[in-house]
Amino acid sequence: MFVVFFDSSQKKRYIWNMEKRYLHDQIVKDLKKKMVFISGPRQVGKTTLALSLLQNKASYLNWDIPAHREVILKRELPVIDMWCFDEIHKYKTWRDFLKGVFDEFHEDHQILVAGSARLDMLRKSGDSLQGRYHHLRLHPLSVKELAISTQDDFLRLLSLGGFPEPYFSRSEIEAKRWSTNYRSLLVNQEGPAIENISDLSKLELMSIRLPELVGSPLSLNGLREDLQVAHKTVSRWMDILENIYMVFRLSPLGSPLIRAVKKEQKHYHFDWTLVQDMPARFENLVASHLLKWVHYQRDLFGEQIELRYFRDTDKREVDFCITKDSQPRMFVECKWGDSSTSAHLKYLKKKFPESEYFQISATGTKQFINKNGIVHIPAREFLQQFV
Repeated sequence: MFVVFFDSSQKKRYIWNMEKRYLHDQIVKDLKKKMVFISGPRQVGKTTLALSLLQNKASYLNWDIPAHREVILKRELPVIDMWCFDEIHKYKTWRDFLKGVFDEFHEDHQILVAGSARLDMLRKSGDSLQGRYHHLRLHPLSVKELAISTQDDFLRLLSLGGFPEPYFSRSEIEAKRWSTNYRSLLVNQEGPAIENISDLSKLELMSIRLPELVGSPLSLNGLREDLQVAHKTVSRWMDILENIYMVFRLSPLGSPLIRAVKKEQKHYHFDWTLVQDMPARFENLVASHLLKWVHYQRDLFGEQIELRYFRDTDKREVDFCITKDSQPRMFVECKWGDSSTSAHLKYLKKKFPESEYFQISATGTKQFINKNGIVHIPAREFLQQFV
């Protein structure tokens, strides 16, 4: 499926292929050896990507569709070389089902599995699927994937978000309507689908409160007091929101060279348009881009890399740190516009001289490297190097 849109300000016509997402070629390669699991946020494009890989639409079986569910339960699978099971994780014995199908048919059939919950999290019990699959995580659209090269297009991505439907609507009103409905869908349908929730109204209140707290260490105790529920309940609800790809959390960098905080996590939203404060929304967009690249490196190449942030007991803080083999390799500080170099980046440069250092700006235009070896660069230029 090709998406065509017209930019009246630039007088240009754009065509973008929704099907040939950045994971397409890797999926084709991996299907020759094992099952492939594609997980990621709902409405991020998993089904469109999966259907583009199928030669026959009868190969597509969605657990949420009654007729498809009956085929799966009766195990009357179509006589086709490839099967795609969508939302199969909602089937109580889905692990045993996939294990049986793979063990019996993998020599003659390719098996693709898609889901909007974290399929790795759901493998809690039953027969292990270890060694039978590759897991790939599909993320929202990004600067690199959209080949964004102008400031107007970058700000449009910041405004509309990276999910295909609101982004290609080219309308802020439609994007806001989509975002409101999307949050309700996740809280009221996706969450209860994987775990029993006794008070959905308070969970929804928490989901409304969370975007206001983006960019700062998240206090579960503060949320507990706001919602008047137990600390254990708030902790479990955060796990649920993370498991349905509504939010993701970053842990602080820990190192013997610094007096780092050890427990406080920061959180961000896959739909960054929920964040109303624009500098915080920009930070969320950058977090999403970096996480997309980290997952890409882990899923495709097995790299032991993580996305973290830096904060120490003296309240020095840098927005993001990418580690490889537990060692910091890159620090990134986000600023809304051009500004002087962060003193905290300078501090870390002395502690970890081998790492790369970037100060990126949403609206700034300056691009240079200073005497400390810290690169100042517009965000759209910096994010082009990822995926």
